[in-house]
Amino acid sequence: MLRTYLAPALLSLLVTFAGISNVAASEPIPVIFDTDISGDVDDVLALAMLHALADRKECELKAVTISKINPLTAPFVDAVNTFYGRGDIPIGVTRDAQKRDSKYLKLGKTKDGREFRYPHDLLSSDNAPDAVAVLRRALAEAQDKSVVLIQVGLAANLAELVESEADEISPLTGKELIRQKVRLTSVMAGAFRPVKGNEHFLEANVRNGIDSMQRFAAKWPPDSPVVWSDFLIGIAAPYPRESIARDFDYVPHHIVRESYLLHSGPNHDRPTWDLTSVLYAVRPEDDYFGLSEPGRVSVDKDGFTRFVPEEKGRDRYLTMDKQQAIRVIETQRALVSQPPLAE
Repeated sequence: MLRTYLAPALLSLLVTFAGISNVAASEPIPVIFDTDISGDVDDVLALAMLHALADRKECELKAVTISKINPLTAPFVDAVNTFYGRGDIPIGVTRDAQKRDSKYLKLGKTKDGREFRYPHDLLSSDNAPDAVAVLRRALAEAQDKSVVLIQVGLAANLAELVESEADEISPLTGKELIRQKVRLTSVMAGAFRPVKGNEHFLEANVRNGIDSMQRFAAKWPPDSPVVWSDFLIGIAAPYPRESIARDFDYVPHHIVRESYLLHSGPNHDRPTWDLTSVLYAVRPEDDYFGLSEPGRVSVDKDGFTRFVPEEKGRDRYLTMDKQQAIRVIETQRALVSQPPLAE
């Protein structure tokens, strides 16, 4: 849709320098993106990253599910997906989670004249299917041990998924589908180290949905790996404001740039909490991050996340040194600002 804004020579240079190949080194990773897109803007950047990685044939975005309630979340996601040439991706929404206002979701209904600035078909979240049904269908249709689940936000949908019973979509329960179909779950949540001296820091994705995160942590199958990107990882790799100022001018209007400016303005380097979970999920072998020893995560009644080492534990959390942070910042910038290449 956006190729008309790119001169052939410019497109060729972008493809060459970005290292994008029409032949993938391996099969694209099937990805399901579960997001609370509405409050913070890092969800928008993370979704843009997934589309860039899909253009590079590193992943295939099978579905997007939304874990906060706002009538504009699904239309906005549909607008982003359409902007990147993938307007047919299934979108599901929760019916039972935190309601949230937003500074940028209104872009989904912004019009220039009579036409939407960012075209899309889904006009209200009320018209979107239930998130758990979308999750179950995407998993049921996937090959065994192939899917990477990325959860960046409340655990409402994944908690409901793991507790779901067999139905007309699949004869398997949610727990059985997860065991059979999911390769990895990459989660942005929690705090496993002191934050500015606070040893009992309550991270927002947990604090705003304690019950669902408790259920997720307690009930997710012990043999299905979960990697957590905690509060400090995203803080250490902020998205550079100069990218917003410089990198998105290849179209007159860019939904990522406009979302960022509505949320954070032009003078803020926003932490990339959700982006780090995406980057690890799709490129786990590229040494952007280290990993903790295996263990088990639990969630206290007040939302505090605990990690207890365990030899064969299901959970690990990301670590990142200063050298890795430099690579993460530059890589995330390149992916978020990459021009759409999808038809």
